[in-house]
Amino acid sequence: MEKKRVLIVDDEWKMRKLIEIFLISEGFEVREAQDGYEAINIVKQFSIDLIILDLMMPEIDGIEVCKRIREINKIPIIMLTAKRETKDKVEGLNSGADDYLTKPFEKEELLARINALLRRTESQGEYESNKTITFNEITLNWDSRKVLIRDNEVDFTPKEFHLLYSLAKHPSRVFTREQLLYQIWGDEHLSDIRTVDTHVKNIRLKILKAGLSFSPIRTVWGVGYQFEQRAKNEPK
Repeated sequence: MEKKRVLIVDDEWKMRKLIEIFLISEGFEVREAQDGYEAINIVKQFSIDLIILDLMMPEIDGIEVCKRIREINKIPIIMLTAKRETKDKVEGLNSGADDYLTKPFEKEELLARINALLRRTESQGEYESNKTITFNEITLNWDSRKVLIRDNEVDFTPKEFHLLYSLAKHPSRVFTREQLLYQIWGDEHLSDIRTVDTHVKNIRLKILKAGLSFSPIRTVWGVGYQFEQRAKNEPK
């Protein structure tokens, strides 16, 4: 079996080495970057399966690095930080990160999150082959992971796409946040349900920014989210 390639991005040499030694012992192939610019160049030149990205780095921080990587690639990203406040976590997820881990952390937890993300990424390819969902002016294609809005491609992170596709696949069904968290992130994921809210907010903003007058994801207060195929003022 081909080894999975992990890129570790951290300005602290000791932290990079500790993670590298552990991941190599677990069967991963590892690359390192000591700053954001080096990380972006590596992503452009090499095939990477997952990125471990430190938030606080000189020159350009992890938030900016994540945004720039998201412009060219949808590689799963785990963001590392010593900051523990919710707003910092939300900022990391808003920038396009798929998961968020606070320092200090147990290496076993990091491994669990890496494996969970990789499994989710792989299983997405087997989720439903050759499936296309079209509603109003939005088209989702599972195989290509592409979203077309008014015939223009709009970039979504892997988790955003999976969340939107899952809701669109079951129109009018109400999903609880817990159901979506389990379905998209898996039972190994240790984040709280606000992770779902953050991703829904990002999806809505991208849909509206692309020119649609409404978002098809409706909040069902006290329960979760529901996908609607038409705007409230659209005639049946």
